Amino acid sequence: MILSNVSVPLVGMVDTGVTGHLEDASYLGAVAVGATIFGFLYMGVNFLRMGTTGISAQRFGADDFDGLRVALGQALIAALAIAGVLLLLQAPIGKIALGLIGADAKVSGFADQYFSIRIWSAPATLANFALIGWFIGLQNARVPLIIVLAINTTNIVLDLILVNLVGMKVDGVALASVVAEFTGLAVGLAFVVRELRAHEGHWIISKLTTVREYSAFFAVNGNLFVRTMALMFTFAFITAQGARQGELILAANAILMNLQFLLAFALDGFAHAAEALVGKAIGEGNREALKRSVALALRWSLIVAVGFSVFFALSGTSIIAILTDLTNIRETTTRYLPWLILSPLVAVWSYLYDGVFVGATLAKEMRNIMLISTFVIFVPAWYALQFLGNHGLWLSFMLFMASRGIGMHYFYRQRLVA
Repeated sequence: MILSNVSVPLVGMVDTGVTGHLEDASYLGAVAVGATIFGFLYMGVNFLRMGTTGISAQRFGADDFDGLRVALGQALIAALAIAGVLLLLQAPIGKIALGLIGADAKVSGFADQYFSIRIWSAPATLANFALIGWFIGLQNARVPLIIVLAINTTNIVLDLILVNLVGMKVDGVALASVVAEFTGLAVGLAFVVRELRAHEGHWIISKLTTVREYSAFFAVNGNLFVRTMALMFTFAFITAQGARQGELILAANAILMNLQFLLAFALDGFAHAAEALVGKAIGEGNREALKRSVALALRWSLIVAVGFSVFFALSGTSIIAILTDLTNIRETTTRYLPWLILSPLVAVWSYLYDGVFVGATLAKEMRNIMLISTFVIFVPAWYALQFLGNHGLWLSFMLFMASRGIGMHYFYRQRLVA
């Protein structure tokens, strides 16, 4: 799962590298704008991955192979329904998104071209979320890796062919993404067929075609959606408040947040493992296996978190120098580097417990803790600490991450091991 996660940023780097060598900087800006729009859209529906994992893991632990088919079928149907809505509303979505970003006319024109092509990847992208979540629930991390590598490899190869050889511009980058997502879907469905043959069962059609049979699915995923929206608000708030402090702070925070996301990608690998192990233990009714799974995932998460803190402490200034050659941005970013060094040790708990709670399908508790951490802890803390400037913003973010970890630890003790 760690390999799957860290391969994702590579595609963005190739998209940037390919368009960054074209004759007009507007192409690079357009791809960046388009990628931001789809990042926002797809992060908002990532509950399809998380919710499917927890439900599938519990049914796998209970040897409910009919239920596994229901979990897969409901997730895929929901994915295609949401994708259909996105396709039907693509014109107003694109117009509103480009208006909110507010790029200049030339960049917006190319970005609109990118959006109008890449939006057709939505059915495959959302279906892939469901497939990856389902396979993780079955404790099969190899297939998600193969799916992600198929998507990313296809995307990179087509980027180079369509732009460098065929002569396409942002349309080539967008088309590469569409073909790559459908390639990943084809690979994933091939593995689904093999997996279902290994776990004999029956498709219960009524559970796929009757709306009320989706109540459990939407109860979990609706809460996860609200939780994700609160998390997205937090990161948008950090960007907005940084921008109000000037372009240097905005640039410095962008660099540090990219490194924070790298940390999240790595630690999420253990969270995904916890999702599968915890869900299976709950499905089996095995409390000791549940405790062992959490302890094992926590131990490895802490080891990696400490490693990141040491890495950032020893190499942070060098990484910053690689990411920017502007002296004033380097100096500003380095001033706030200690927060990045501290971050892994504070954030590791929330990342791990996200996995535990997904596996346990405690989506309502995840929602409530995220809402409290965002609107009761983070936002008030910023307004109380804004006299500290950007240090106050980062301290508020640390309190936000700590609050999530503490809150989920409390509910873990109360609901799962009490």
